[in-house]
Amino acid sequence: MELRDALRTTGAAREFDGTVVPRESVYDLLDTARFAPSGGNRQCWRVVLVEDPSRKRALRDLYLPGWYEYVAQAQAGLVPFAVVTDEVKAAAAISRAGEVAAEAAGGPGGFAEHLDEVPVLLLVLADLRYVAAVDRDADRCTFVGGASVYPFAWSILLAARDVGLGGVMTTMVARHEAELRGLFALEPHHCVAGVLALGRPIFQPTKLRRAAVEEFATLDSVDGAPFTR
Repeated sequence: MELRDALRTTGAAREFDGTVVPRESVYDLLDTARFAPSGGNRQCWRVVLVEDPSRKRALRDLYLPGWYEYVAQAQAGLVPFAVVTDEVKAAAAISRAGEVAAEAAGGPGGFAEHLDEVPVLLLVLADLRYVAAVDRDADRCTFVGGASVYPFAWSILLAARDVGLGGVMTTMVARHEAELRGLFALEPHHCVAGVLALGRPIFQPTKLRRAAVEEFATLDSVDGAPFTR
């Protein structure tokens, strides 16, 4: 697949046909993605391939509470877990997460409820000893350090697309990092960047909806003229 086509057609896939993805194929994805850029070329990522069924179920069980809180906030018209938000309204929405969970229990479940059945689950970690988070002392949520690990995750998804696989990056389990430390023997300097779910997608979205360049790029300042051709 041409790089330009891959960049324009790699959408999030959350439904898989159950085809087993051989370890060798997963290795090849990582072998390609390891060339992703990182600060100082320190390659701060670590990856755990989760195969043990009990650990996969535990990962699902840690995923679900945050997911139901996410859904509850979305239903309330909020951007879930937004850094800048109406905190009172967000707290009220989150208090309804139990109702969302009960409603979900009465149905077939979706990606979240069946996370343990995904063919490939990769727990992606960052080694904080090697992350240059230049905004670490800012009076807001730190953000910059992710630049040294998320390009690696994206490269895995692009490499998967190239061989007919698909997937999605989800960060929900990061809300339960303390539990993950014991479950996966994380060291104190490790933090959870997210989980990559991969497999052979039932449907690979290719007609993606994205804002036009003019909607997010301006000239010289945020309030400058839209950047056009």
